[in-house]
Amino acid sequence: MENKGALSVVLYFCLGVFVMADTVYGDVSYSFPEEMKRGSVIGNIAKDLGLDVNRLSARKARIDSEGNRKKYCDINVNTGELTVAERIDREGLCGKKTSCIIKQELVLENPLELHRISLNIQDINDNSPVFTNEIIRLEITESAVKGASFPLDPAHDADIGENAVQSYVLQRNDHFILDVSTNPYGLKYSELVLDKELDRELEQEVNLILTAVDGGTPPRSGTVAIHVTVLDANDNAPVFSQSVYEVSLPENSPLNIAVATVSATDADEGVNGEVLYAFDHISETNKEFFKLDSKSGEISLIGSIDFEEETSFELQIQAKDGPGLTTYSKVIIDVIDVNDNAPGILIKSLNSPVPENTSPGTEVGIINVQDRDSGNNGQVHCSLQQNVPFKLVPSIKNYYSLVTTAELDRELISDYNVTITATDEGSPPLSSSKTIHLSVADVNDNPPVFEEQIYSAHVKENNKPGSSVCTVAATDPDWRQNGTVVYSLLPSDVGGAPVSSFLSINGDTGVLHAVRSFDYEQLKSFKVLVLARDNGSPPLSSNVTVSVFISDENDNAPQILYPSPEGSSFMTEMVPKAAQSGSLVSKVIAVDADSGQNAWLSYHIAKATDPGLFTIGEHSGEIRTQRDISESDSTKQNLIVSVRDNGQPSLSASCTLYLFISDNLAEVPELKDMSYDESSSKLTFYLIIALVSVSTFFLTFIIIILAVRFCHRRKPRLLFDGAVAIPSAYLPPNYAEVEGAGTLRSAYNCDTYLTTGSRTSDFKFVTSYSDGTLPADLTLRKTQTSFDDLEGLCTSNGSQCIMENKGALSVVLYFCLGAFVMADTVFGDLSYSIPEEMKRGSVIGNIAKDLGLDVNRLSARKARTDSEGNRKKYCDINVNTGELTVAERIDREGLCGKKTSCIIKQELVLENPLELHRISLNIQDINDNSPVFTNEIIRFEIRESADKGASFPLNPAHDADIGENAVQSYVLQRNDHFVLNIKTNANGLKYSELVLDKELDRELEQEVSLILTAVDGGTPPRSGTVAIHVTVLDANDNAPVFSQSVYKVSLPENSPLGTVVFTVSATDADEGVNGEVLYAFDHISETNKEIFTLDPKSGEISLIGSIDFEEETSFELQIQAKDGPGLVTYSEVIIELTDINDNTPVIHLKSLNNPVPENTFPGTEVGIINVQDRDSGNNGQVHCSLQQNVPFKLVPSIKNYYSLVTTAELDRELISDYNVTITATDEGSPPLSSSKTIHLSVADVNDNPPVFEEQIYSAHVKENNKPGSSVCTVAATDPDWRQNGTVVYSLLPSDVGGAPVSSFLSINGDTGVLHAVRSFDYEQLKSFKVLVLARDNGSPPLSSNVTVSVFISDENDNSPQILYPSPEGSSFMTEMVPKAAQSGSLISKVIAVDADSGQNAWLSYHIVKATDPGLFTIGEHSGEIRTQRDISESDSTKQNLIVSVRDNGQPSLSASCTLYLFISDNLAEVPELKDMSYDESSSKLTFYLIIALVSVSTFFLTFIIIILAVRFCHRRKPRLLFDGAVAIPSAYLPPNYAEVEGAGTLRSAYNYDTYLTTGSRTSDFKFVTSYSDGTLPADLTLMRAQTSVDDLEGLCTTNASQFPDVTLSVAVYLQSTVVGTH
Repeated sequence: MENKGALSVVLYFCLGVFVMADTVYGDVSYSFPEEMKRGSVIGNIAKDLGLDVNRLSARKARIDSEGNRKKYCDINVNTGELTVAERIDREGLCGKKTSCIIKQELVLENPLELHRISLNIQDINDNSPVFTNEIIRLEITESAVKGASFPLDPAHDADIGENAVQSYVLQRNDHFILDVSTNPYGLKYSELVLDKELDRELEQEVNLILTAVDGGTPPRSGTVAIHVTVLDANDNAPVFSQSVYEVSLPENSPLNIAVATVSATDADEGVNGEVLYAFDHISETNKEFFKLDSKSGEISLIGSIDFEEETSFELQIQAKDGPGLTTYSKVIIDVIDVNDNAPGILIKSLNSPVPENTSPGTEVGIINVQDRDSGNNGQVHCSLQQNVPFKLVPSIKNYYSLVTTAELDRELISDYNVTITATDEGSPPLSSSKTIHLSVADVNDNPPVFEEQIYSAHVKENNKPGSSVCTVAATDPDWRQNGTVVYSLLPSDVGGAPVSSFLSINGDTGVLHAVRSFDYEQLKSFKVLVLARDNGSPPLSSNVTVSVFISDENDNAPQILYPSPEGSSFMTEMVPKAAQSGSLVSKVIAVDADSGQNAWLSYHIAKATDPGLFTIGEHSGEIRTQRDISESDSTKQNLIVSVRDNGQPSLSASCTLYLFISDNLAEVPELKDMSYDESSSKLTFYLIIALVSVSTFFLTFIIIILAVRFCHRRKPRLLFDGAVAIPSAYLPPNYAEVEGAGTLRSAYNCDTYLTTGSRTSDFKFVTSYSDGTLPADLTLRKTQTSFDDLEGLCTSNGSQCIMENKGALSVVLYFCLGAFVMADTVFGDLSYSIPEEMKRGSVIGNIAKDLGLDVNRLSARKARTDSEGNRKKYCDINVNTGELTVAERIDREGLCGKKTSCIIKQELVLENPLELHRISLNIQDINDNSPVFTNEIIRFEIRESADKGASFPLNPAHDADIGENAVQSYVLQRNDHFVLNIKTNANGLKYSELVLDKELDRELEQEVSLILTAVDGGTPPRSGTVAIHVTVLDANDNAPVFSQSVYKVSLPENSPLGTVVFTVSATDADEGVNGEVLYAFDHISETNKEIFTLDPKSGEISLIGSIDFEEETSFELQIQAKDGPGLVTYSEVIIELTDINDNTPVIHLKSLNNPVPENTFPGTEVGIINVQDRDSGNNGQVHCSLQQNVPFKLVPSIKNYYSLVTTAELDRELISDYNVTITATDEGSPPLSSSKTIHLSVADVNDNPPVFEEQIYSAHVKENNKPGSSVCTVAATDPDWRQNGTVVYSLLPSDVGGAPVSSFLSINGDTGVLHAVRSFDYEQLKSFKVLVLARDNGSPPLSSNVTVSVFISDENDNSPQILYPSPEGSSFMTEMVPKAAQSGSLISKVIAVDADSGQNAWLSYHIVKATDPGLFTIGEHSGEIRTQRDISESDSTKQNLIVSVRDNGQPSLSASCTLYLFISDNLAEVPELKDMSYDESSSKLTFYLIIALVSVSTFFLTFIIIILAVRFCHRRKPRLLFDGAVAIPSAYLPPNYAEVEGAGTLRSAYNYDTYLTTGSRTSDFKFVTSYSDGTLPADLTLMRAQTSVDDLEGLCTTNASQFPDVTLSVAVYLQSTVVGTH
């Protein structure tokens, strides 16, 4: 076929090409076949247009397309031939259009020419016919009549004319022939016509081949397979495989499990044989359990099933085929019990609490155990846990008695949690447990018991009345009032006085308090009996002995027996003069009424006339000589002896001994004269004052310390987790009654324990204690002491107490229920048969009479009915009459559904003894429900062609009643077409069928309405009705018909998407499915599919893609209309597009000369512009214009071509670039426009020389500049471009002061920067001039020059030069000053010059130094030296002046000179003036002052450093970590230090009380007054006072370990001594 196509192309080409000349527009046309190869010659366009072939290349001949379309042809500029440039497919370009023309353009320049070319593309037979589908499928019923036609989808050929489809050929067969027709548009199509009737039983399918042939040469063809399926008629109803399905299903089966699958078959096929399953009249309850798959018939579980709730289910299933024939079946599902219920334990009666004196075997409770499962799963065994004094005794059925097995003791175990475990016999077995809380009631069987057999209490004498002595504690294990202990003292005498005058006891806490203050010297110990009694009935008691021991206190001072201290008498002891060292002189004898260490006495000499002569034994009181007595010793010796006991604090007494050293008693003078010494008296007075002062200060200090400590102890305590012991220095306060009123029984102390984990405070109640005593661990113990406290605790924990009360109430209620008693007679059941729906209170029977029970004892035995498990109680017993009555409404249908037997089980329970009787209530059905149909209306659709005798099953009615009360018959309303046939299925269910007795005619009667009545067999009977609505269906004997064979519509291009283009309409005389018409496109191209959509029901054609008039001007759409069974009709829709002005003009730049030389002449053409607009008519007419103020214009040429020409001379230096904007506007409404900007550059010509920015340049250079530094910059500009505008700088040769200018300056040729070649000197050269040349790089080059004047600036580089007086050498001049010179007189003048100029040469004069600064002054600018005041006689005759001369430069330079002046009127008086230049004594004085200043400063700094070093040593000592300022404990007495060598350098001794804080790094010291100067502790005496810092440092280091407590005080003491000395 391809070779034949190529041959036809060659034939076409050989025929020649058609050439058409357009005399009006000069267009040329060519006709040639499609699919010519690239490069094939279409024609010689140069010859046809009369063009010179030799100039085609020079004139840039080229082919262009209108707009931006593809270029399909090209021109050979060598031969002038027009050739094919791209593949040309007529079907792709023009589709089904009969005429296919492509427009191209030939463009030539110099001059501009445009020729239009029209290419007429001819069709060739290059496409075969194609069917839309590979297979045409038809479904034809076997009842179809001969001559019935079935339209076939036509074939389509992309070619046109004779090359399109011309005929169809059908394969030979036995049933069908082909009918070929032509529609109004010339389209050939075919129909399949039934020539012989079909028989589905002989042949179910027919396969044919249809061939479509076109009219080309040679012809092409296409085939399609036709598959005819023969459909069956619906003459068979579905049939179930079983009439009844029975299945078993375990309870608690998982959801979605398949229960059963029902199956029904239908001998028909297709829709007639498709069976759908559904539940028939299923209850709402069953709907929640089961689901039926309508297609597979699988019944699955969707809800949880419980054997205990329902043991079986009955489901009615219906099977229906497509047209509606129905069959019924039943599914019976038996639920299998599994062991899924744990036994339930019920407490029927319970006695709690149980008295602890209860006898073993006593019944305390009745237990009932139930299991909802059946068989072995419901058999239950009960047991108790071990180690409890209880057991379970089986009673009747599942009842057990809980009895005691041993005696109970509340004090050992007060509560029992008895756990009862019930286990069934299932597999696996299930069990449950229940814990019963049994409390043991208390009996007062225990007396109070003291914690100790004997109590001992120690009390210090002189105690405060009311203070606690000790605490006794007795416990009673009984509960509440039986265990509440009250304390009291048994009456007795102590030394003849009642014990109550000595002690009292708190009845609640057992705390003993002292009523009086005891005296050890009078009473050392005594005993009391304490009685503890509980509050039981009768009360029990016990007692204990408490021994009270009085502890001695140091309350008696020593008593001196010898010498007697009484009165003013005194005794004199004689001491021999020859007494040697150690000789006994006398003895002091003293006693102390206290005992123990308080009575230990020590003797000390407090004062002596000669301290070193006598000594006294510390413990013996013997006075002995310390050395031999010498002649120099005074004969009169006085000794003051102090006797101290060892108590805390110690007490003392003193006496005076008068000793007389003599060998002869006669030598003793009047001894009484020794008793008074004025000086000694004064001394004693002063000592007393001092002692009182020191003691007062000491006591005050101690009180302050205690107050501070107490203040710190009172600080709030932190919250600790757990119990925290009381700090050691903290003594909780005690409160006791001291007035003896007896209103307080005891004292309470509470220690608050706070925890961070709670929001409340738990208080510990503790017994009272002695003021000075705490337990060793310092922790307060918690002890419950009263029943009232327990009650308060219960009140505070309100929720707990309420729960206990509720628990007690529930126990009482359970107890009141009594015990259940059951009797079993072979099961001893009692049965009653009663109808359902009896009123509440209706009598069922006299159960007391039936069971032989005593009616009078029913109330006493708590007769009551109960249900098995937790089911509802439907009956009750009248305890007065013994009658069993209805308690709740009984609905048999709600309880048992469709079950024939409906039994309710109840129980009769009696107590004392326990009896149980089962009651079976057999509920009889009554006719209380009417028959009900599933639907209110039964709808049928029956074709008018249905045969007489056709049957149609009806859905049965359902009655909730059973037996004769269920549905028994059906009655149909009289009518002309149907009769009723009543049947009974295998399950005994009556149902009916509608039988056609007379054929239907849809044209006479389209609908038939009937009433069906269902009647039950009750008395009186009940009935229910349903409406039957029959719709008569039509036969399909009419094909759809279009309202027009061809539809023509206009549509504007660019219409919005969704626009409705047109609506086609076809009608079908048939009804229902036969009359439903569906629309579709018939063989639509892929392009049109993307643009249009057709609604299959409404026939509405809408726009879904963009349409463009410029792309396509019209569309042709083939539409088919098909009814339900498949009859088809065709129509055509032609859509003409309307052009709108939606395309803006497009400007094409065909040629452009850029850049344009600036010397171009006006009128020169620089470009060619083409303007195109794809719109048509006025919308495509375009006008062009340029913006103003550009030296260009547009000159119209042929068609839409324009020439861009210059209108004036160009100057690149003024404007180097032009942005020429061309605007094209069409004539549409509204008009559209577009613009295009062309960038034109002006090419440069070297027509401008360089121009300097300034006419003359001036440069200023500082003298002494560095060689190479820049002087100035010259700049010249050239407006020309690139090398034409590039400037190069150079110096024109010249001389400066006879030297070439190049030796002074140089220039950078690129930047124009002038540089200094040498360093300039203002004093030599002040200015000069140079010429700079600027030249461009054009061809030829252009240049210019400029003058640069260079000025040298002066710098301050010369110091002033003093001309007078001459500063050279060491010579000096002396000026004579007359003594009579007055103020302002000119004395001399300093003359100086400066080589610099300007302000650098301005000089100022100053006197730097003068012998007498106030005598002379100098003019600042003149240098004249004048007197400041008159010269006096006191002025020195020799005056020296040092004068400084400074210039005004920056920085300034200076010079100085010295003037020597001599005040005198006679020159002869002038001495050797050079001696004035030096003063030896003045120099030495300055030297000594410096040495003294350095020495003093060094000593002072050294002293400061030493002081700081000493303080730093003490600051570096480790500090204790105290929380706040902590005073030294009161029991610590800082040691005293005193100077003992008698040097007299220390005025007093100092003691320091140290306060250290953790919050500071320093120690604050409190200075206190000195203690006694003459006393030191024996073991801490300092033999030598340290006075130097080095010794202090040594002591700080050495003695630290030996005296850790003393080191700090010693160091501070010595430091104060050193500071005091300094």
